[in-house]
Order: sequence, then structure tokens, then C-alpha cells
Amino acid sequence: MPDIRWPEVSTWLLTHGVRILVILVAAYIISRVAARLLPRVTHLAIARVEGRRDEDEVRKRARTLSIVGVRTLQVVLVLVAGFMVLAELGMNIAPALAGVGILGLAVSFGAQNLVRDLINGVFILIENQYSKGDVVNLAGVGGLVEELNLRRTVLRDLDGAVHSIPNGEIRVASNLTRDWSRVNMNITVSFEDDLERVTALIDKVGRELAEDPIFGPMLVTPPRALRVDKFADSGMEIKILGETKPGKQWDVMGELRWRLKKAFEAEGIEVPFSERTTTGAARAGQQPAR
Repeated sequence: MPDIRWPEVSTWLLTHGVRILVILVAAYIISRVAARLLPRVTHLAIARVEGRRDEDEVRKRARTLSIVGVRTLQVVLVLVAGFMVLAELGMNIAPALAGVGILGLAVSFGAQNLVRDLINGVFILIENQYSKGDVVNLAGVGGLVEELNLRRTVLRDLDGAVHSIPNGEIRVASNLTRDWSRVNMNITVSFEDDLERVTALIDKVGRELAEDPIFGPMLVTPPRALRVDKFADSGMEIKILGETKPGKQWDVMGELRWRLKKAFEAEGIEVPFSERTTTGAARAGQQPAR
């Protein structure tokens, strides 16, 4: 059994050991402080830059950027602290740093898809294409953004299915909840109905909806009849448009359909029935489970 030189051990612990402890504690404290302060600082900075942008939009963007920023900082802290600890243990970190550089070069050639994902993720964040909590269509998939980082975007669709999409696969990003959303729906009435009477009733229901204490705050402009969109086999399809707060269009359209049905029944306006065949897949633009 080798002799343990306790004076040397105690000297090492009081010098290198203490330094290692300080490095680890400092890395932990910096990580915790960043996790607390970065969301607040990011929110204030975005609110100042964005000006009059909706508060919910500012909050979503700040949350997304702060999550990515904190995780990136934590990775950097682990790497820096790791190399500093190795140096305190007496290891020559110069070859290790050179190895990291060579490894990074090899990864850049051998993992081009990963590099593409990371670069695209950076542009998604910089350009504010979407944030956590937005409803989007990406790469043929629609849903609620549950997670966004530099490599991938995670969506949950209306059926509750979770989709993980590499950022490099995203060519077109359609954000359904940015700044404002739109009520965009058609309603069919019989060819025999008076169009002026029907459109006046639709506009009246839209104004009543705007005055409702629950649904009124969701609206930016009341829904109103825009035009006869087309003639169908079962009747005339009237286009109804309106603007809502971001993400509120589905709630408003559901209530509007219910009120229009009651109003049409009260006025004796017929809504023709048209048999349609639908697939089991939910349309990409529908509201996901929250």
C-alpha cells in the first residue's frame, strides 16, 4: 500500500481543491442567477424595442429567447468549468482544446444537417418567426409550439400528438397567432332567402357578439358579412370576416356559429344541409389542444 503524504494532500486540497470548489460553485451561482434575471431583462429589452406590440406577444418572445439563452449559457458554463477543473487537476488542456477544434471541424463536415438545423434555429429566433405558445403550420404539420430551441421545434396538434420538427426542415413558417387573428368562415343559405336581410342579420349578430362581456374583449373588429363567396349545390355561401386577439379566432367562430343558428331559426332563414365526406385527419390550421 503506497504511503499517503498527508501534508501534500492537505496542501493540494487547500489550493487546487478549493479552486475546484470555487469554480463549481461559481458556475452554479451564475447559472441560477441567469435563470432568474435573463427572463426579466429579456422582457424589458423586447418591450422597449418592440414598442406598442401586444403584451402577450412580448411575453411569448421573451420567454422563448430566455429559455434558449439560459440553456446555451448552461452548456457554455459546463464546458468552461470542465476545462478549468481539468487544469486544476494538472491536465494539459491545450491538446483537449485542439481536439475540440478538430472535432468541431469534423462535425461541420459530417453533420451538415445538424449545422443546418442550428443555423435555421438562430434565424427563427432573430427574425421572431414564432415563439413558444404560438399556433403555427410548419413542414406540413400544424399545432401549438410547446418547445423551441436551436435544433428543433416541438408542436402538439389537435389530437394531442407531439411532432418534433428539425429546424432545418422548415421552409415556410405560417404563424396563425401573430399580432391579430382572423375570423374567416362561410355560411350557406338558401337561394330563396333575401340576401340583404341575411347579411343585415349576420352583421347584427356580429355587433352583439362585440358587445358581449366575454367575447367582446376577444375581438378587434366585429365579424360581418363580406360578400357572396360562391354558389354551391345547396345554396349561396356568404363569406364572414372579422379580426380577433391572437389565438381567439376559434373561440369566436364557435360562438358566432351558435348565435347565427339561433338567429336564423328565429327569423325563419333556412341553412341547407349538404352531405360531406371528411377524412379523420384534423386540418392543420385548427386550434391545438392546450
